[in-house]
Amino acid sequence: MDTEIQTLGSAADFDFLIGDWNIRNLRLKERFKQSDEWDEFPATSKVYKVLEGTANIDEMDIPAKGFAGLTVRLFNPRDGSWSLHWSDSRSNVMFPPIIGHFDNGKGVFYGDDTDDGVPVRVRFLWTPSPDMPLWAQAFSKDGGETWETNWVMEFTRRS
Repeated sequence: MDTEIQTLGSAADFDFLIGDWNIRNLRLKERFKQSDEWDEFPATSKVYKVLEGTANIDEMDIPAKGFAGLTVRLFNPRDGSWSLHWSDSRSNVMFPPIIGHFDNGKGVFYGDDTDDGVPVRVRFLWTPSPDMPLWAQAFSKDGGETWETNWVMEFTRRS
């Protein structure tokens, strides 16, 4: 009997993000306080494939906020999932991974972290596009029952 492994994703899921980008960041000024005030600031990003195309690295420069960031995205061919690992020049540690996959054209990723010492569930939503992808981060203090979007990145391809 021939058994075929079904995967939900592929190593090409993040190919839309490969290249150089300008980023418009919108970050909520105060989390979990019913705030609707957003801090807007620019960033640039360079994304390239590594590990024979099964991973990518995203180097982000955020001079307006005085730091740089790095995302390492690793594809797991056994289950089609991705693990997303973030670090920045302020912390110099890898934050806990956010894990998920693409389904019906959207990427949905979940993980656990802390926000000001309080445990939170984290959700990343990726909306792929060849020219204007969108990333949104949300936190939940109630295990995922309710979410507050606190950071949005609008990417535009650099010429």
